[in-house]
Amino acid sequence: MSGQQRWPEMAAMIGMVGLCAGALSSMAWGQERGTTPPKETIFARKILMDSIGRNMDELEANAGSAKVDLAEGRDHADIVSVMLMAFPHLFPENTNEWKPNVDRDPGSDTYAAPEIWAGFADFYKRAGDAAQIAYQVSRAETEQAFKDQVAQLRVACDSCHGVYLKKD
Repeated sequence: MSGQQRWPEMAAMIGMVGLCAGALSSMAWGQERGTTPPKETIFARKILMDSIGRNMDELEANAGSAKVDLAEGRDHADIVSVMLMAFPHLFPENTNEWKPNVDRDPGSDTYAAPEIWAGFADFYKRAGDAAQIAYQVSRAETEQAFKDQVAQLRVACDSCHGVYLKKD
């Protein structure tokens, strides 16, 4: 896809980020700098993970198609790589709020397992490793390399979710 063809998609993404930023800033109005409430941090990581998931859906659909569009796939993989580098930074200690067997607000309650904080170095490494795989996907030279690396990225994501995501 050319830069002009991707502009509407990028404009929509920028608009969504603006809406989310506006929602977050209105929630945080009057708060001290540097003291983001846990629920707002949890919300921020949820919207970031949702964006990672949507880009992964595009990557996997592209990898499963009869004709891989390497340019489009590289764009999605590059976005995933950058977002995965930022993701673990949205897990400060004060967001370790998992409680089993309670009703959850899907927008502000966490499904992050307490094991994230107990084994943060592993969680951080997994996110970095997945970001590196996504970066490799963004540099794939052939359709087969693209497909193989997208499959590796899915394994990396699923293995992290298997350890660090509560399903309730």
